[in-house]
This record gives sequence, structure tokens and C-alpha cells, in this order.
Amino acid sequence: MSDNGSTLPRRQLGRYLREGRMQCNLTIAEAAALMEWSESKLQRLETGNAEKIRVLDIRELCRIYDFDDEFTTALGGLAQQASVKSWWHEYDDLIPEGFNVYVGLEASARGLISYQPDLIPGLLQTADYARVLIGDYWPDAGDDQLDRRVQLKVRRQSLLTRKRNPATFEVVVHETALRRVVGSPRVMAAQLRRVADMSTLPTIAVRVLPFSAGVPIGHTVGPFVILDFGHDGGNRPLEPTVVYLENFLGDLYLEKQAAVDRYLQAYQAIQRAALDETSSRDLLRKAAKEYAT
Repeated sequence: MSDNGSTLPRRQLGRYLREGRMQCNLTIAEAAALMEWSESKLQRLETGNAEKIRVLDIRELCRIYDFDDEFTTALGGLAQQASVKSWWHEYDDLIPEGFNVYVGLEASARGLISYQPDLIPGLLQTADYARVLIGDYWPDAGDDQLDRRVQLKVRRQSLLTRKRNPATFEVVVHETALRRVVGSPRVMAAQLRRVADMSTLPTIAVRVLPFSAGVPIGHTVGPFVILDFGHDGGNRPLEPTVVYLENFLGDLYLEKQAAVDRYLQAYQAIQRAALDETSSRDLLRKAAKEYAT
């Protein structure tokens, strides 16, 4: 496999395979024996360090772990993406639409930094706000499918509120997101109150970029999330930092240090231009009251 390939799909693939093996109560040795592999070969695959990944092998592991057809197809898609330089996950390409790669990545993050120019970020959305957006994006989805997507979004938020090692979350939300009505004034009032309440937690920092701030970096920037996965005892990153960019047609994951640094610099400039946390909370509560009247 080329050294220029993205490490992200390999790490994601390894994480899902490791979870599948553990759910089957198989040790590394037992699973490797079923594949007629050495333990070290399976371990390299699970840690995202395999030099060569064969889709045929991935499908056989999926069979052993009793993964369903959609999940098997998704992991096969991850295996094929492993040699791509910039990893672009298109919803209608190799990986099934229903398989959300980002969710697995987000769940492993220790810290998230985000800029959201148009909408309230998913990790802070109420179920009603999320339902409106999901229903508009998938207008043909049945009620059951819509319910499952909303439940998934709400369940994701537990990484910020869990009692043990909650992830940290820094976000700048443009004032546009406060003024754009999603659903109804009632939905917006509840949503903005929730963001204000969540911002009181010690691990969550919310700032609002007001219209009066102009364009802090001289160029418009779309929504992005920077995911950090923490460090080991030697202060070495457990996994490389990743920038996630969501697009109407798919998701782009950036891993090169130059790209990560560029987005960190953009975030810092936007954050400097934003209101402080207290003023942002006051604006959120004020806007919520306006919607409620």
C-alpha cells in the first residue's frame, strides 16, 4: 500500500473490526487462528497499521463476526479507500448511505473544535430541531427511519455529558444560526435555551460570531470540525488530528498537518472575533426569549 494513502480509513476499519471481535468474545489469538493468520497480522489490522488490506479478507472477518450485509459492504468500502490520498466519502459511492463513518470517529475523540456558520451543531441540537433538518434532507424517509436518525443524533451527544472523561467541545456559531428559523419559533426557543444551558458545563465553550464581526479571515469558511484523540503517557498523539468537512454530496477528511494547522489558524481568528462566552450565552438567552414571545 502506498505511504501516501490516508490512515483514517485504516484506523476506522481497524476500530470496527476490533469492536466486532470483542462483541463475539474472541481473543486476538482465536480470531487470528480462524483466519489462519499470525496474531501480529490481525493486531496490525486492528490498530490501522496494516501495510496491505485485501477486501476478501475483510469480508471473511465480517462473516466470522456475523456482521450484516450493509456493514460488510461499508467495511469493504473502507478497505478500498485505504490507498486514497485525500479521503472523500461520498454517500452514494463505496460506502452505503446509512453507514455514518463520522459517528465512529467522533465517538473516539477526546476534544472537538468546530465552526458552524449556518446551523446549531449536531452535538447541541434538540430532538425537534434535528428532526426538522433530517426530515428535509431525507424527505422520503419513513417515520421509523426518521426516528432512528434522530435517536442516533441525540445519542451522539452523550460523549459531552458522560460522567467519565467527557469530551471537550469548543464551538463558534455564527449569529446566522440564531436568526435562521428551523421548524418554528417554538423549536428555536427551546434550541437556543439548550445551547445556552449546555454552555455552562465546564467542558463546553460556546461563542457567537455576530454579524458585526464581518469576515474575520477575509474569506468565507464552511462548517468544519477538528477532532483530537488525546495523547499517551509520553505526550504522543494516540491518533493524528483530523479535520472533518461536511458537504452536500459527501464528507472530506483532512489529515495532513499543513491542512490541520490551516484550519486551526482559521478557527483561532474566528474565535478572536467572536463574543466572549458570557456575552454569547446572554445573546442566546435573549434570542430564545424573542422566539418565545
